Amino acid sequence: MHPISRAALRPYICASCRYGIGASRRRFGTKPDQTPDIYDVVCVGGGPAGLGLLAALRASPITSKLKVALVESQDLNKAQAWNMPSDQFSNRVSSLTPSSASFLRKIGAWEHLDTNRVQEYQEMQVWDGETGSRISFDWSMETPPFEDMRTVATMTENLNLVRALLGRIAASGDQGLTLFSNTTVASIENGSDLQASGPDLSAWPVLSVKPTGPGSETKGISRIAARLLVGADGINSPVRSFADIPTQGWDYNRHGIVATLALADLDTPPFPANLRTAYQRFLPALGGPIALLPLPNNHATLVWSTTPENAAYLKSLSPSAFLAMVNAAFRLSMTDLKYMMGIERSEQTSHEDELAWHVQHTSLPSQTPPLATAVQQGTVASFPLRFRHAAQYISPRVALVGDAAHVIHPLAGQGLNLGLADVAALSRTIEYAVSHGMDIGDLLTLERYSSERYLPNAKIGGACDLLHKMYTIPGQGPITWARSLGLDVIDKLPFVKSFLMKNAEGH
Repeated sequence: MHPISRAALRPYICASCRYGIGASRRRFGTKPDQTPDIYDVVCVGGGPAGLGLLAALRASPITSKLKVALVESQDLNKAQAWNMPSDQFSNRVSSLTPSSASFLRKIGAWEHLDTNRVQEYQEMQVWDGETGSRISFDWSMETPPFEDMRTVATMTENLNLVRALLGRIAASGDQGLTLFSNTTVASIENGSDLQASGPDLSAWPVLSVKPTGPGSETKGISRIAARLLVGADGINSPVRSFADIPTQGWDYNRHGIVATLALADLDTPPFPANLRTAYQRFLPALGGPIALLPLPNNHATLVWSTTPENAAYLKSLSPSAFLAMVNAAFRLSMTDLKYMMGIERSEQTSHEDELAWHVQHTSLPSQTPPLATAVQQGTVASFPLRFRHAAQYISPRVALVGDAAHVIHPLAGQGLNLGLADVAALSRTIEYAVSHGMDIGDLLTLERYSSERYLPNAKIGGACDLLHKMYTIPGQGPITWARSLGLDVIDKLPFVKSFLMKNAEGH
């Protein structure tokens, strides 16, 4: 009886993986003479997407025994110890759809969230600052009498979510889990098949990871091999570069201004009492929409998309002048707003005086939000807006999720939700592969994830891109007329609004 050869015991790797696609991958640096530690899943990136994947894998009885690792350049211990006073909020806030919230509950992360810092809202008011046409989004038509209105979305700080996911991962125990905190990826290359035993690593990604935190000078570079390497490492993804996956897209020449604001009490208390509303007004003449999204304790987060010049101007203002511009953006005409955006500090008039005078001579819309009364110190910031979409989400033994795969305009608040939907789909794909004895890094296995997520992400990203372009055309031309008519018609067709909302929340 002849012994079974080592090659026959190796996991199957097709010729295209070994000699074709995988062979063309970029290699970074030289290869040290060190046998790598082998992991089933290695995720690069410790944001909500990367942590969400690890939490999902650890939560499933089918995948909880996999050997997994996460590589993150920031200090995860600091993220887990994050804390802020109850009357202060981070300026990095996301709007979670019901589907995202359901996923977080399913994997056990929601119970680790500080719900005192979370705010649901039940309606959203959207209107065109050029024409006044408007639309409201809520579930009032599908809510039975005497029942609370369904949630449109839930606001939470990204740091609150990251801390909750880290808490869920920690609760799963440390068996089969390695977190490389304060660690950067020095190189990614294909492995070697010169091992005396074990799988052939010639088509496996092998990472050289380097500690960067305190005391890192005494620590060497570690090498880890991944049966499946997941890129959750953002728009400039090293994992995507290693896999030679190109992206298409463009910069919008727009910046997003964010800030945490305190709001005045409503003149008329909401009915029902727990009703919370988000507001968004399109400002074509200023380059994009402004949105005010509710936070607990009468606070709100601001997201204002505008030109880089306007963003720089707004950031240069004093807190009182900044608040005047925010309040004006929800109340005044495009002409008045453009005038206020040009007020110099040396002029006799002030933003506050101009706002007070113009409000007296302006017919305010019924959906105007409460006045912003204070801006939290240190929260006014800006970031460039971009659109990117990877040509593919998978490569042999590589999968991309979140911003590594797609970056979209924030006007619909879908960026984080798309990333969590990616993670949910990829975790299901891995779970299916494990339960059916499949290789989790095989290209045919990963096709299941790609086919589920690529088109929905492209559809939502394209829709946001189209909305941005439609609502940055000022004036009263045919496009302005068409978009106003569209808003008015959709607002009068509940079944169309319901369809749009179900699509937005992932159903």
